[in-house]
Amino acid sequence: MEIINKDIDGGKAFDWGRTSSDYARFRDIYPPVFYDKIVNRGLCIEGQKALDLGTGTGVLPRNMYRYGAEWIGTDISERQIEQARRLSAESGMNIEYIVSSAEDLDFPDETFDVITACQCFWYFDPETVIPKLYRLLKPNGRLVVLFMGWLPDEDEIAGKSEELVLKYSPQWTGGGYKRQQAYVSEKTYDYFNMTEHEEFDLMVPFTRETWNGRMKACRGIGASLSQDKIAKWEKEHLELLEKLAPEKFEVLHSASIVVLEKK
Repeated sequence: MEIINKDIDGGKAFDWGRTSSDYARFRDIYPPVFYDKIVNRGLCIEGQKALDLGTGTGVLPRNMYRYGAEWIGTDISERQIEQARRLSAESGMNIEYIVSSAEDLDFPDETFDVITACQCFWYFDPETVIPKLYRLLKPNGRLVVLFMGWLPDEDEIAGKSEELVLKYSPQWTGGGYKRQQAYVSEKTYDYFNMTEHEEFDLMVPFTRETWNGRMKACRGIGASLSQDKIAKWEKEHLELLEKLAPEKFEVLHSASIVVLEKK
């Protein structure tokens, strides 16, 4: 599913389905503390029904499955959902996945206790999606917005890798991340009250192969470039890592969780 948004990458088209295989292999990287921040707030646990928006390859519901919530994951990309179903089945997880944009979701009113959106909230049309999420949540239901990004100004490996993405994809707007609260549109506050937010640093472990895969599976490379350009970028990136990084290393990230309660 090709996406074009004038506010993202200067309107350059991208399609997460094109990088689904790498996404499945290399973007399941959140450390345990990331999930602890959710569970310790009494969210996405046994007895709750949870909906994950923009689920991609099902990273969030698959990693939180052991906490007992009943999960449904949705994504606009059919290929992403195919990978999510495969990975869940291989682990014996009973998670339902649906191919749908957030704008087109169709569930009965007050279906969910919790709705999560990880690394994706800015992709949605708030005028359509926010009233819909309000309707889908039970009374006192929670909307949880999550984000984690590397810090290119403080981590040399992240910074140099980001420069190389911009060399091949100069319109990419996914770089330059700094510590900040996860994005929540102003429309959200018409329907929800923010009850808490937390920002925290994380050191995320990689090898040269897995960091290369993580970077390749970003919007500026795997989701938008031709196969020829991806191959050239990858060759140059691996050469960069040979000079810059040991075989195993950690990359500094900052994460944020925002919890909003239905009014």
